[in-house]
Amino acid sequence: MTALELETSPTRTIDARVSYCPGPLMELIRNIRESEVGDVLAVISSDNGSKTDIPAWVHKAGHELIGVFPHEGYDEIVVKKLK
Repeated sequence: MTALELETSPTRTIDARVSYCPGPLMELIRNIRESEVGDVLAVISSDNGSKTDIPAWVHKAGHELIGVFPHEGYDEIVVKKLK
Protein backbone atom coordinates (compact mmCIF):
# COMPACT_ATOMS: atom_id res chain seq x y z
CA MET A 1 0.00 0.00 0.00
CA THR A 2 1.35 3.44 -0.94
CA ALA A 3 1.49 6.46 1.36
CA LEU A 4 -1.32 8.08 -0.65
CA GLU A 5 -3.51 4.98 -0.27
CA LEU A 6 -2.87 4.98 3.48
CA GLU A 7 -3.75 8.68 3.71
CA THR A 8 -7.00 8.29 1.75
CA SER A 9 -8.07 4.86 2.98
CA PRO A 10 -11.39 5.26 4.83
CA THR A 11 -11.28 5.02 8.61
CA ARG A 12 -15.08 4.83 8.62
CA THR A 13 -17.59 3.69 5.98
CA ILE A 14 -21.21 4.86 6.02
CA ASP A 15 -23.54 2.60 4.06
CA ALA A 16 -26.45 4.87 3.16
CA ARG A 17 -27.71 2.92 0.15
CA VAL A 18 -31.19 2.52 1.65
CA SER A 19 -31.44 6.24 2.48
CA TYR A 20 -32.59 9.04 0.20
CA CYS A 21 -31.95 12.78 0.21
CA PRO A 22 -31.07 14.23 2.64
CA GLY A 23 -30.36 10.99 4.52
CA PRO A 24 -26.84 10.23 3.21
CA LEU A 25 -25.72 13.81 3.90
CA MET A 26 -27.22 13.74 7.40
CA GLU A 27 -25.43 10.45 8.09
CA LEU A 28 -22.14 12.00 6.96
CA ILE A 29 -22.66 15.06 9.16
CA ARG A 30 -23.44 12.90 12.20
CA ASN A 31 -20.40 10.68 11.58
CA ILE A 32 -18.03 13.55 10.85
CA ARG A 33 -18.96 15.13 14.19
CA GLU A 34 -17.99 11.86 15.91
CA SER A 35 -14.69 11.58 13.98
CA GLU A 36 -11.23 12.94 14.64
CA VAL A 37 -9.43 15.50 12.47
CA GLY A 38 -7.65 13.58 9.71
CA ASP A 39 -10.20 10.75 9.59
CA VAL A 40 -11.35 9.69 6.14
CA LEU A 41 -15.03 8.83 5.74
CA ALA A 42 -16.59 7.00 2.80
CA VAL A 43 -20.29 7.42 2.14
CA ILE A 44 -21.86 4.70 0.01
CA SER A 45 -25.05 6.05 -1.54
CA SER A 46 -27.44 5.01 -4.29
CA ASP A 47 -29.19 8.41 -4.19
CA ASN A 48 -28.16 10.48 -7.23
CA GLY A 49 -28.45 13.74 -5.27
CA SER A 50 -25.61 12.68 -3.00
CA LYS A 51 -23.11 13.17 -5.86
CA THR A 52 -23.75 16.92 -5.73
CA ASP A 53 -25.17 17.53 -2.24
CA ILE A 54 -22.32 15.95 -0.30
CA PRO A 55 -19.46 17.64 -2.22
CA ALA A 56 -21.24 21.03 -1.87
CA TRP A 57 -21.59 20.55 1.91
CA VAL A 58 -18.00 19.31 2.27
CA HIS A 59 -16.71 22.47 0.56
CA LYS A 60 -18.98 24.73 2.64
CA ALA A 61 -18.01 22.98 5.90
CA GLY A 62 -14.27 23.26 5.17
CA HIS A 63 -13.41 19.60 4.79
CA GLU A 64 -11.64 17.90 1.87
CA LEU A 65 -13.44 15.97 -0.86
CA ILE A 66 -11.11 13.16 -1.88
CA GLY A 67 -13.41 12.00 -4.64
CA VAL A 68 -16.71 10.67 -5.93
CA PHE A 69 -16.23 7.16 -7.23
CA PRO A 70 -19.00 5.51 -9.29
CA HIS A 71 -19.73 1.82 -8.79
CA GLU A 72 -22.45 -0.44 -10.18
CA GLY A 73 -25.66 0.82 -8.54
CA TYR A 74 -24.08 3.27 -6.09
CA ASP A 75 -21.45 5.96 -5.60
CA GLU A 76 -18.71 6.11 -3.01
CA ILE A 77 -18.03 9.66 -1.79
CA VAL A 78 -14.80 9.95 0.19
CA VAL A 79 -14.22 12.88 2.56
CA LYS A 80 -11.36 13.87 4.87
CA LYS A 81 -12.21 15.73 8.08
CA LEU A 82 -10.02 18.82 8.30
CA LYS A 83 -11.33 20.62 11.39
